[in-house]
Amino acid sequence: MRNFEGKTAVVTGGSAGIGLATAKRLAAAGAHVVITGRRREQLDEAVAAIGDATAVVGDVSVAADVDRLYERVREHGRGVDVLVANAGTNHLATLEELTEEAHDRIFDTNVKGTYLTVRGALPLLNPGASVVLVASTAAGSGTPAQGAYAATKAAVRSYARTWANELSGRGVRVNVVSPGPVDTPLWDEVFGEGAEEVKKSIASGLPAQRIADPDEVASAVAFLASRESSFVYGVELHVDGGMNQV
Repeated sequence: MRNFEGKTAVVTGGSAGIGLATAKRLAAAGAHVVITGRRREQLDEAVAAIGDATAVVGDVSVAADVDRLYERVREHGRGVDVLVANAGTNHLATLEELTEEAHDRIFDTNVKGTYLTVRGALPLLNPGASVVLVASTAAGSGTPAQGAYAATKAAVRSYARTWANELSGRGVRVNVVSPGPVDTPLWDEVFGEGAEEVKKSIASGLPAQRIADPDEVASAVAFLASRESSFVYGVELHVDGGMNQV
C-alpha cells in the first residue's frame, strides 16, 4: 500500500542499517525521502537503492549541518510529514574505562543529535506529521559496558514523552521504536572480528532464536509514521524478538 503518497520524509542515519531500511520502505510507499549521513559515497549508494530520495551529507550533532539538511527540505517545498531521528552510535566501555571524550561523543550523536534534528524540523512539520525516535531496549537493561549508550537511549525515550505533549497541539505525534539486537553494520564497528560470535550468543537467548533484520524494525517505524497509528502518542514500541517481554 502507498500510505505515504505525496509525503516528504526525513530519515537521519539513512545510509545503512535501520535508517536505510526505513527510507526504502517509506519510498516504496510513495514518500520522497531525504536522508542524511556523514559519508557521501555511502549516501549515494543508498539513494540508488531507495529510488525517490535526496541525500545531504552532514553530522546530526552539528547544528550547521542540520540547518543545511532542512534547507534542502525547504527547496522541496512540501514541509515534513514524517521525521525519523535514527542516527546513532555505540561505544562499549565500563564506568572505569569510559573516557570523557568517548562519553561526550556518544551523547553528542545520540542525544544532542536527536534534539537538533527534531528542533530543526519544527518550522517544517506539517499538521498531522509523525515523528519517530529510534531508541533501544538497552536503555532499561543495565548491561555492563553499555552504560553511556543506554543512558543516551533512555534520554531519547524521555524526550519522546515530553515532545508528544508539547507538539500534540499542532497535530504532530511523537513515538519511539526501541529495537533489540538488529543485524546492522554497527556490530562490526563495535565488536570487530568477534561480531558474528556475539550475535550468535545473543540470538540463542531470545524467544525468536535470531536477531532482527533491519526491515523488521523499519516496519514498526512505518506503522508509527502512518495514519494506521493515528491514536498512538508517546508510545515505546519494543522490536526485540521477545528479549524484554517473555
